[in-house]
Amino acid sequence: MKRFFRAFKSLNPISLTTYTLILVLVLFMVGVPLLELIELKTIDLRFLSRDRLKPSPDVVIAVIDEKSLDEEGRWPWPRRKIAALINALSQDGAKVIGFDIGFLEPDENSYLEFIDRLDHKMASLEIKDDQLNRFLQESKKAADNDLALAKAIKASSATVVLGYFFHLTREDLDYVIGEKRIEEELEKIAPSKYPLIIYEDPQVQRAPFIRAYAPEGNLELFTEKTKFSGYFNMLPDRDGSVRWLPLIMQCGEDVFPPLSLECVWQYLDRPQLMVRVAGYGVRGIQMGERFIPTDENGQMLINYMGPPKSFPHYSITDILKGNYPQGTFQDKVILVGATAVGIYDMRITPFSPVFPGVEIHATAIDNILKERFLHKPKWAVIFDMLAIVALGVVMGLFLPRLRAVKGVFFAVGLFVLYILLARWLFTGAGILVNLVYPLLAVLLTYTCLTVYHYITEERERKKIKGAFSYYVSSSVVNEMLKYPEQLKLGGEKRDLSVLFSDIRGFTTISEGLTPEDLVQLLNEYLTVMTDVVFKYDGTLDKYIGDAIMAIYGAPLEQWDHPSRACYSALEMMEKLKALNEKWIKQGKKPLDIGIGINTDDMMVGNMGSDQRFDYTVMGDAVNLGSRLEGINKTYKTHILISEFTYERVKDEFLCMEVDCVRVKGKSLPVKIYQLLGTREAPEERNQIVSLFHEGLDLYKNRKWDEAIETFKRVKDRDADLYVADLYVQRSLEFKAEPPPPEWDGVCVMTTK
Repeated sequence: MKRFFRAFKSLNPISLTTYTLILVLVLFMVGVPLLELIELKTIDLRFLSRDRLKPSPDVVIAVIDEKSLDEEGRWPWPRRKIAALINALSQDGAKVIGFDIGFLEPDENSYLEFIDRLDHKMASLEIKDDQLNRFLQESKKAADNDLALAKAIKASSATVVLGYFFHLTREDLDYVIGEKRIEEELEKIAPSKYPLIIYEDPQVQRAPFIRAYAPEGNLELFTEKTKFSGYFNMLPDRDGSVRWLPLIMQCGEDVFPPLSLECVWQYLDRPQLMVRVAGYGVRGIQMGERFIPTDENGQMLINYMGPPKSFPHYSITDILKGNYPQGTFQDKVILVGATAVGIYDMRITPFSPVFPGVEIHATAIDNILKERFLHKPKWAVIFDMLAIVALGVVMGLFLPRLRAVKGVFFAVGLFVLYILLARWLFTGAGILVNLVYPLLAVLLTYTCLTVYHYITEERERKKIKGAFSYYVSSSVVNEMLKYPEQLKLGGEKRDLSVLFSDIRGFTTISEGLTPEDLVQLLNEYLTVMTDVVFKYDGTLDKYIGDAIMAIYGAPLEQWDHPSRACYSALEMMEKLKALNEKWIKQGKKPLDIGIGINTDDMMVGNMGSDQRFDYTVMGDAVNLGSRLEGINKTYKTHILISEFTYERVKDEFLCMEVDCVRVKGKSLPVKIYQLLGTREAPEERNQIVSLFHEGLDLYKNRKWDEAIETFKRVKDRDADLYVADLYVQRSLEFKAEPPPPEWDGVCVMTTK
């Protein structure tokens, strides 16, 4: 016995193997983020190494694709088209129609709006004509797209399942949803909740369901016509890929099913449905004789068929025009969703980084109908631990007895053998076992024993170096190296400048490009703009689609950060001009951008969760910078800065006061200025700015005629200055109908 314990006090193959296995087991129980991420990628490889599966013929997809957008117009369409779609599918014998789109707000119908205005005008003029009133009411019904859709839902011979979504946390929103509103939304989706929850262990009264903050349901007009609905939320893994679908979400006291499960339930004529909860968590969903296995939180591992378009896709424009064989949709589940790139309902999956979200729901439906589930049973954890121990022990027993070359082949053979075993369990039995940690046991055991061999037998010392590089801004890296304690959640209040830029009409532009051309165009544009940000030592906060957010003055302090932001904005416009000239020569459409800059106190630091966080800024001042970028559209300007930035740069840059606005979400007004260039701008430009300011003073003093004359003179000298036309129009309106005495000249912005 003493000899046995002495063996563990010294370094030898037995002790090294034992310590290595203990280490791997501890890592397995704790869960290392990097290793967990690698494990996720091995799941993707198992999907890719498997043959494609043949999807169920009972599931098809009606898609809003590029063809539909070309034929029917830009999205969103008038809901009368959706009503026509429901009618067409119903007439062809569809059994269930599920919508991976929400009808959350009233349809925008200009004709209906005109009728309402005419109705109100007649009422104000006290015009009473029964025939005319009947005509208006009939016209209103005929023009009401929402009413047409509601009627189609009610009249449909197919079961219509509506889609909605949950706001998962209060922090995800930039506004507060009242308790009354939440209760109203819950009432709308209440008919679709799970009817029964079975706790198999009497000791357990609450299950670890995924909780949501508030639902965002469809209009009551639609939920009155069908009580069937399901959420279309998806929760991607830490690498952004969608591998699991939550089959249960709790909001309030009730739990709700997703769109896919609700569609299957309707398709199977609503068999008994219940959630089964074991002592360790959720066991699965019982649907009649079908049992759907889940993890302890109620998530189902999606068994993907293959790449996009594994399921039949039918363009909605073809369905509306009847361009399909009769009976195509007979007794089928039809999911309606978007695949057009410009609509951005795309997800990352094991098969593709651009995978339609609606096809993920179709895959889940197929999995449940065909009962071809992938799952990780509870005993899989024990299997994983035994695999770690078994592989490590085999390595520890045989490797010290083999020469170097044979040892390599032995380790590689054992490595490949376990990969083949895990793949066979995945493809043959639908069981997911861990791949990374058992293989890590092989690698670490081999490494430790090999190093030990070189130290003791060949007297050579080897060093194994591992390097992991995370590419972030060099300034952030330097700051963290100087102050390691900052690498935690939290931040500090600092005076900073924030810059937002966004491409105007990008959705329209993207609709006319192939996905490859769109990605190439966006990459080229973002590369040039990012270089400009880095040139002036700005910190790239993030890309938001085609938008750029940059910070100046953090993490490294910069006393001139407002000027750096302004120089960046001006050079961005110059670089864009050069890019547009190049693109026009190549036959491409030019881009136009808007830029907003604000300077004020902001919270800066590492924001996020304990597992993952980003260096970013937050606060009202940040929101104002974003609003300024959007306001460019109103004044047809390119660069707008706040009065707070203007006061810091007015001696260095030529700026023109544009307006005093109250942006959406803020109560206090703020002056906004158009950044025109540096103080070395031509004298003609300075004179135009002075003349515009003269007109602005006249406008604020209610001297409408003089203001109109002055702004017209500005327009004569600069035909591209749209804001002069805007003030001419405002002056004419106020001249005809003067503002109240308390008017302060502030313009209220109602949109972002």
